[in-house]
Amino acid sequence: MMKYLMPSSFQRGQDLLPPGPGSYTVGTMSERFDCYYCRDPLQGKKYVQKEGRHCCVKCFDKICANTCIECKKPIGADSKELHFKNRYWHDTCFRCFKCYTSLVNEPFMLRENNKVWCSNCTATEDAPRCKGCFKPIIAGDQNVEYKKMVWHKDCFTCSQCKQVIGSGSFFPKGDDFYCVSCHEHKFAKTCAKCKNPITSGGLTYQEQPWHSECFICSNCKKQLGGKRFTAVEDQFYCVECYKECVAKKCAGCKNPITGFGRGTSVVNYEDESWHDYCFKCTKCARGLANKRFVCHNGKIYCAECPKRL
Repeated sequence: MMKYLMPSSFQRGQDLLPPGPGSYTVGTMSERFDCYYCRDPLQGKKYVQKEGRHCCVKCFDKICANTCIECKKPIGADSKELHFKNRYWHDTCFRCFKCYTSLVNEPFMLRENNKVWCSNCTATEDAPRCKGCFKPIIAGDQNVEYKKMVWHKDCFTCSQCKQVIGSGSFFPKGDDFYCVSCHEHKFAKTCAKCKNPITSGGLTYQEQPWHSECFICSNCKKQLGGKRFTAVEDQFYCVECYKECVAKKCAGCKNPITGFGRGTSVVNYEDESWHDYCFKCTKCARGLANKRFVCHNGKIYCAECPKRL
């Protein structure tokens, strides 16, 4: 007897309906009837009745039987037939295309080329593929995703040391991925002071990289990043420490000459220094920076004032 399966996203083999209009019945003829096709008498013989016509088993198999979509052979009157969406199978042919498990009374999916798949094989086939091992990542597997790519957790490894990165921190470089340690040794800049890798932040002075915590005032140890400072040989000083500890004192006003703000120009004469605005004539107070001057008895004069002394 022909069987029908209910259509849905996943079909269940047990969802069978009674025979439809195109079904047939098989029995043994007790009355006087001839085969509709070959006209042989059917009395006392096995026959098939389909659409109101009686025919012998031989004619049914040759003329009326549906063809199995899997094995391409007729589904004879003595065979069990399964039917779904105008497609027919022997019950023995109705099995998973991938794993060959029988799907009679089991969930299945009809896929391309009229192939039926079991639910397990369908889930595996449709699952995303691991970028590392290229095997499917199925529900329940721990995985790592990055920019629409996915790996099994144990397949996401460092390109350098091959250790599993898993859900840990990493650095992408093109198609490669590096753990923190390998990235530091292979790519990170080295601090000019402590010689250790700079993994984040940092600053640059005279084309050399520094950790922010290494670029500090030599006196008070405060960080100098983003602040004004003065470099003296290989030492760095903040403005306050430079004033107090390093800067020369102006011979005129006795204040430090820092090079910041007003009076960035400095006048040096013999062993003394002046702010440019402090270097002026002792008598007339005229500014003498970049002008002729006279030193008389340790004092600075313009070229005219000594004549009036």
